[in-house]
Amino acid sequence: MTAQNTVFDRFVQLLTVECLDCNYYRGMATPGGKGRAFGGQIIGQALMAAARTVPQGRMPHSLHAYFIRAGDSAQPVLYQVSRDRDGGSFNTRRVVAIQGGQPILNMSSSFQIVEPGLSHQSEMPDVPPPEELMNEQQLAEAYPDKMPERLRHYLSVNRPIEIRPCILRPPYDHTPKPPQYAAWIRAKGKMPDDPLINRVGLAFASDMGLLSVSLMPHGKGFSDPDMRSASLDHSVWLHDDLRLDEWLLYAADSPWAGGARGFSRGRIFTRDGRQVADTAQEGLVRQIGYQDPA
Repeated sequence: MTAQNTVFDRFVQLLTVECLDCNYYRGMATPGGKGRAFGGQIIGQALMAAARTVPQGRMPHSLHAYFIRAGDSAQPVLYQVSRDRDGGSFNTRRVVAIQGGQPILNMSSSFQIVEPGLSHQSEMPDVPPPEELMNEQQLAEAYPDKMPERLRHYLSVNRPIEIRPCILRPPYDHTPKPPQYAAWIRAKGKMPDDPLINRVGLAFASDMGLLSVSLMPHGKGFSDPDMRSASLDHSVWLHDDLRLDEWLLYAADSPWAGGARGFSRGRIFTRDGRQVADTAQEGLVRQIGYQDPA
């Protein structure tokens, strides 16, 4: 088994949860994890824990989460699920993610039976295809003088989601730009055929880079030494089934920033233009004093 396959197999395992007791589940720690846990991982595991308490075949269509404390990526997470309502068409759940006896995330989610209905969607942006773009690791090699050490180390770790940006932004280009961004994303291995785990995987990936769109008009990036950032909340609306191992376009914009907070929203499309999800996030984007070391 190659190192890439091992990483991807662990990713699929990371999206699952272990049942400890009625309404209590445990999500595994990040393999080789150090420091703060990735928010998308906590969201994905919390959504999977909620899904384990609803009838099979009902799909998650929305989630709304608040990040309360930073999680420890080297430690497992306990998920406590509250079954708020079981209706004929919808199921509503609340989940508290707990580490060290303290909540690190609160999340509400809703599940629905699959049924037809009136339909419309927004138009997919016109962007270059993924084959014409470099992924983040290739960009780091192409712009070595632009890459801070902390970000270089982050990108050097083999990750399960490939990202191919359509627009260059910090650290590659600090020119102030309109707060609009797009990137192709996909899993690096074959996903299971289960529609649920593909939706959970998209919830995981939806936290990648969304908030940083709010910094683009200011020519700033998360890796800048004078910036401090953290997700405060995150929402996902899952409209339809998808495959995470096929290219998806993640298009985002930021209509507002202020008060040391930024707000971004995103749309996710399949390659043939089908809109499968929307996202929104507010987070801390605080600029602090910085002096270059002597």
